[in-house]
Amino acid sequence: MSRASTESLSLYITPEHPCGYLPERMARTVFVDPELAMDSRLYSLLAVHGFRRNGPNVYKPHCENCQACVPLRVAVEEFSPDRGLQRVWKRNQDLAVRTLPAESRPEHYALYKRYLASRHAGGGMDGSGEEEYAHFLTCPWGRSRMVEMRAGGALVAVAVMDELDEALSAVYTFYEPELPRRSLGTYAVLWQIAEARRRGLKWLYLGYWIAASRKMAYKDRFRPHETLGPGGWARVE
Repeated sequence: MSRASTESLSLYITPEHPCGYLPERMARTVFVDPELAMDSRLYSLLAVHGFRRNGPNVYKPHCENCQACVPLRVAVEEFSPDRGLQRVWKRNQDLAVRTLPAESRPEHYALYKRYLASRHAGGGMDGSGEEEYAHFLTCPWGRSRMVEMRAGGALVAVAVMDELDEALSAVYTFYEPELPRRSLGTYAVLWQIAEARRRGLKWLYLGYWIAASRKMAYKDRFRPHETLGPGGWARVE
């Protein structure tokens, strides 16, 4: 990062806490000072260095003895879907997709609750109320959108994404758990890749990939992509 853009940037590290992805491990997280006047330009720069957002808070893992959380971004112009991804794309061409301002809507929240109850029961988020939901997904300083997907008028998926200077960033996707054949989470990533390409952007950021986490395994399918390590971004074919 350039000194000019980060000379007033303060970081705070949390105490150790149980890892949300690898239960046998402890984790620590670095947060950007929440009092900082964050904006989309600065966040775009921080994303290049592996930071993500949770609501308005910008963070990245900082575990002394573990580097399992690997930032991953898809090179959208060169992305080439395998046969399985092609089938997911074709299977969902009947969906009506539109982008909306990132704000809480009762219909979206109801779908979010069904999704958590089915896919992440007992994970700590399924008991959250609508205020926590809105705080988690929306962001007062960012350029965020909710990508709404409908089948025959029925809401089936919502993908929250951030618009960065040279990229889109996939924040979170929730979908109808009763439609497993559609692979709606995978389709949401494919749609965002296509949207980034349509806009002439370079990347779709997919957050952290963790090789040992079954929940994160799907991210490795979107190739070519790049992963961030100590030596910078490295290409994975």
